Amino acid sequence: MGQNKLERFAELNTFKNVLQFPNDIAGNWNKHFQNTNTIILELACGKGEYAVGLGRLFPHKNFIGVDLKGNRIWVGAKKALQDKLDNVSFLRAQIDQITDYFAANEVQEIWITFPDPQLRTSKAKKRLTHPKFLRKYQHFLQPGGLIHLKTDSPQLYSFTKTVIEKYNCTLHEDIDDVFAQENVKDELKIKTHYESLDIAGSNRIHYVCFSLPAQLPGPEADEELKNYLKEYEQPD
Repeated sequence: MGQNKLERFAELNTFKNVLQFPNDIAGNWNKHFQNTNTIILELACGKGEYAVGLGRLFPHKNFIGVDLKGNRIWVGAKKALQDKLDNVSFLRAQIDQITDYFAANEVQEIWITFPDPQLRTSKAKKRLTHPKFLRKYQHFLQPGGLIHLKTDSPQLYSFTKTVIEKYNCTLHEDIDDVFAQENVKDELKIKTHYESLDIAGSNRIHYVCFSLPAQLPGPEADEELKNYLKEYEQPD
């Protein structure tokens, strides 16, 4: 590990706005923020540009960026501290273990911004809008709570819309090309490091906003989704 990373990890331990694999935080986030404001997550937050950006736009809401890589979290956490954004914090944890850190109805919204699209069909279960993850989110997301996906990956965008349809989710907004819109909402103007890279090479940003049904179909429904993907996605 490089010296810079070691220094960042050491400094991360001193940041009051970073919790690393905490115990007994589920149900206690309002105590952490010292208020009862709405809690919104940014999953796979990377350098936390969205958590910080949303924190600036909505000072009366609380934002938590979640990622495993402390070196990346350091960037967003440092910025939030410098800008005195007391409504922005970061959780270092595995997203697979996300239900360990939030209690029922504790979260109002989730943002998923430029996650790894896991393009191989055999890796579809790792996509953060796969039903496997939606079932996790349902443990702590308030009824009707919104899930936002912003991505430059046409495949992840199409996959997510397929999941929305097949799993009885409610689609609230669907924008195929965000910056082709005449009036772009302020929260969609926030740009991440990965957005600027345009890894997909599409020069187009996709956005969908949806909510979960009262009860998602169980894991047995995932086999049908798996077969659908084998037919309609490009093979690995």
